[in-house]
Amino acid sequence: MPRGRYSFHDTHDHTPLGTEHFHCATGPSGWRYTAQNTTPSGDHAGSIDLTIDDLGRPIRLELHAATWQVRAAALDGVTWVRTDPTGEHAQEGNAPAHAFTGASPAFLIATARLLRLEPGSPATRVRLVSFQPPVLAPLTVDQSWSLITRTAHSTDSGLLPVDNYRVADLATGEQHDVHIAGDVVLSAPGMELEDLDTPPSTFPDAHA
Repeated sequence: MPRGRYSFHDTHDHTPLGTEHFHCATGPSGWRYTAQNTTPSGDHAGSIDLTIDDLGRPIRLELHAATWQVRAAALDGVTWVRTDPTGEHAQEGNAPAHAFTGASPAFLIATARLLRLEPGSPATRVRLVSFQPPVLAPLTVDQSWSLITRTAHSTDSGLLPVDNYRVADLATGEQHDVHIAGDVVLSAPGMELEDLDTPPSTFPDAHA
């Protein structure tokens, strides 16, 4: 059950954007990720609580950023309720998408788990609803994911596969790489793994 810390930075000028202190765990029925976000000065900036089932589908998502809140799940595609800062109005939404994405590394893990790609297999298209801080406004995005390489790295607890994904935004053509080991993102644009207290967990049927 890894605990650790990711740091975020602007991909253009590397300005620090804050940190995410996380805890995640695999289980027979899926995976859960919880985290608290802080600003570069250390103030509380939000939180995430994401649970996916053993097929990678989002069972429950709760996001907080500034004073906005989103609760969401996979239902008739994906469905969410977004609450404004005053708490007086809640907007419901639904989209024919597969899952969610956003600023947290948790979404990269969840998407990789959903797609179950193998090295060298064709690129797979996935439609996601993105919630980005600070206002968590929903935006539907289409991405293409490919698993470029899978490399085994030796650790104290045995071999740990590291997957290198190529992710493309189908609207802009922009591409970037994401490196994932088990249920931890080792690196991705704008985020770095700064601290990890235990090795990443592997999913029960991973690479079987």
